[in-house]
Amino acid sequence: MKTVLIKYNAGNVQSVMYALDRIGASYLWTDDEAEIRSADNVIFPGVGEASTAMNYLRAKGLDRVIPTLKQPVLGTCIGMQLMCRHSEENNTDCLGIFDVDVKRFPSTTALKVPHVGWNSISDYQSSLTDGLPDQAYVYFVHSYRAPVCPYTIATCDYIEPFSAMLHRDNFYAAQFHAEISGDAGQRILTNFLKL
Repeated sequence: MKTVLIKYNAGNVQSVMYALDRIGASYLWTDDEAEIRSADNVIFPGVGEASTAMNYLRAKGLDRVIPTLKQPVLGTCIGMQLMCRHSEENNTDCLGIFDVDVKRFPSTTALKVPHVGWNSISDYQSSLTDGLPDQAYVYFVHSYRAPVCPYTIATCDYIEPFSAMLHRDNFYAAQFHAEISGDAGQRILTNFLKL
């Protein structure tokens, strides 16, 4: 099985590689269209800022490639946000796979933004979460989030409920970092590679 990690100058790729090593998956990190299209599955990871990441994707033509992929695709953190229609982060038009806009968390005196640390997810509606305990804890680092919407397959509550995971057709996404989310993250990655 060939797994491709999309290369687009977004951080945290090494952590994803380590996570895939732990579950015995082979992978390739590339921005080459032919390699991406020929993969059995694709992971769209990252840590970063929306407009910079989209500029790189456009420069490489990946903005037109990613939405047309037919194999299972998993976006994590900024990868999930870029799969949405638009992000409030620097007023960025994104890939439009999920017809939902990414918004900054509202300001509050009770909780800090960004949302950093372990939090539980719930309301599972996907085979990606098979084997997870109810209210599994995963690791988040983000200031922007997709609201709960028709594509939501898991939720989290921080300041307000938001989409922890999304799904449409062959596209899956997680706002949290599955690669550093312990047993829960490992289970989600393992389930994804079995799709």
